[in-house]
Amino acid sequence: MASWQRTLCAGFGGGVALNLVMLLTFRLLGFGVDGHGILITSPLQSAKLIAVWTSLEPLPRIVNQPLGMILGLVLLGVAHAFLYRMSTPSWPSGVGPRAARLFLWLFAGFAFWEFFTPFNLLGEPLGLIALEMLFWGLIAAAEALVITTLMERGSSASSP
Repeated sequence: MASWQRTLCAGFGGGVALNLVMLLTFRLLGFGVDGHGILITSPLQSAKLIAVWTSLEPLPRIVNQPLGMILGLVLLGVAHAFLYRMSTPSWPSGVGPRAARLFLWLFAGFAFWEFFTPFNLLGEPLGLIALEMLFWGLIAAAEALVITTLMERGSSASSP
């Protein structure tokens, strides 16, 4: 398989993994299928954040137009795979070390998001930020592992 095709496949797989783990964490546990998840019902939660997700119009696109957001997140996974492809020549070989580096890179982006938006703009309390960071860690780990595994499959660089 050509390098760009492998990268597209890895990115698509990473984007799907990102979406699935986000569904299992933020959607099912955090916001709940019926809107009664811990991130909405916690007495610690910021009223501003609750309003953004439940009553302030327009509601987030992930609520009203989820397909567009899902596809956008898959495209983000493809972008991550192309960035991975450009970055790995200087990284140690092996799926484990490369997945760990990609995880840290992805997680740093998610941490910036949490610090700047939920914490800074929406006043979310640190305890709930910590829970969301756990969610983002699982999401970043899944995406990093899928992208790395698919990119390194059959590659001489994947051997320990």
